[in-house]
Amino acid sequence: KVPVIVDAGIGCASDAAIAMELGCDGVLINTAVAEAKNPILMAEAMKDAVIAGRKSFIAGRIKKKVTANPSSPFEGLIE
Repeated sequence: KVPVIVDAGIGCASDAAIAMELGCDGVLINTAVAEAKNPILMAEAMKDAVIAGRKSFIAGRIKKKVTANPSSPFEGLIE
């Protein structure tokens, strides 16, 4: 197995989460942290995003559908 590491294009925490959700083994992050208004906060956000993205990948995504199935009843809605 060859590890897949994303080393470019990660500009915010959601980018890192998506990479991990897609099954990447890791992300290399430099510019997004170095040039952030608050680098420490961005580094923490990246860490949290990578962990969340990996957990999501391991848990397994539900199958995508063309239409949504509402989980709330239509009766009792305020008109």
